[in-house]
Amino acid sequence: MLVWIDAVACGRVPKIFGLTLVERHLHALKRALPRPSRVVVDLGPDGIKPRIDDSLEAAFAIDWRQGPGDFAARLTAFLAEAGGRPVMLLDGATLPDARLVPVLAPLADSVAVMSPKAKERAVLVRAEAGRFTERAVTAADLTTFAAQSVADGTLRAYTQDEFKGFIRKLRRTIPYYFFRVETREKAAKVEKFLFWSNYKGSTDFFTRYVYPPLVWISLGPLARARVHPNTVTIFSIFLALGAIPIWAIGETWSFWTGFAMAYGMSVLDSVDGKLARLTFTDSRLGNFLDHGLDMVHPPFWYLAWAYGLGGGSLDWGSTLGTAAILVVVFYVADRVILKIYPRYFQRAFHTHSKLDGRVRTFIARRNITLPIFIVGYALGFGVEAFYLVTAWQILTALYHGSRTFWILVVDRAHLRNVKPTDVAGALHHVE
Repeated sequence: MLVWIDAVACGRVPKIFGLTLVERHLHALKRALPRPSRVVVDLGPDGIKPRIDDSLEAAFAIDWRQGPGDFAARLTAFLAEAGGRPVMLLDGATLPDARLVPVLAPLADSVAVMSPKAKERAVLVRAEAGRFTERAVTAADLTTFAAQSVADGTLRAYTQDEFKGFIRKLRRTIPYYFFRVETREKAAKVEKFLFWSNYKGSTDFFTRYVYPPLVWISLGPLARARVHPNTVTIFSIFLALGAIPIWAIGETWSFWTGFAMAYGMSVLDSVDGKLARLTFTDSRLGNFLDHGLDMVHPPFWYLAWAYGLGGGSLDWGSTLGTAAILVVVFYVADRVILKIYPRYFQRAFHTHSKLDGRVRTFIARRNITLPIFIVGYALGFGVEAFYLVTAWQILTALYHGSRTFWILVVDRAHLRNVKPTDVAGALHHVE
């Protein structure tokens, strides 16, 4: 497949999270299978090549071209060059949903994907170049060209119903979006939209309602500075693990120092994932480090709390020692139970129903147990708060176990192809 990007506006169009729109197109193409054999970035007579990531130059051949003439002349020249091969046509002043390109690349069909909002004047074309040999290009831009091609039957309009918008990692369904970005004001609105679209559909109360302002003010500067998300993840690992021996000291100052480190880690845990997805820098290593940390550190936090509350030692036969053992055992059991549901449904447990999605807001996870313990400790009831954390973890494991049994054994929902339920908050619209 050959790709043509009309990039005459490159240099005048604002960046989105530190990346030019041309660069964002190239990152999306890099994820397509099969990858394009060549990408022509047509800068027009006076265009300037933008800075791009080195990995993009290595992914496929990029032809930085300063084609003469207007849009019609430049597109005509490209189509003639393509012959009968499949092509994809993109506008360098638009930002399509990055999921569209990998979906459309392998199609054996000629389609035009229009923005859900006509006023955006944004379009993406995937077609066999031979379909355009019998007609001259007379349009002044790609949007008009696509509309003419759909009207005369050369292209078929791709519909929202054809697009599978469920995102497993985010536990939510998002229809595809498409924006034209020509002003800084519009770029700011699009960034806000992308920010909220990268929040998980079902998550805890603090991640959804408390941390976002802190995540938002961190994300922009990090993206513009091109800080790799793995750097953020490694720093959050340092905070998460560093708090453990500090809590274990058992002094008032050490508990509050550990709390500060824990909250710093909690915010960064939201930053690194969004930074990775919004700047196309997610990786297997980053995913492993991020999710591995989320899985491993909570029981060590709980043991450190108990050890510190015991004055720098812990009698495992005491009530506090027993509670420490129970919270770790039921935490591990809970995590094991939650591995059962995805084996049948290929998605997370909390997408099964609105009930399960809403329960995710308050279940025993770090962002819920941490404030419970902090409040109790601040009021002088640290040991009692730890018992509450233990009880909440036990109840969480029992809920997940009984609910999984009901879904698979009693309701047998996996035999009826039950669709995921979206409990995500409404996205901020781009007007």
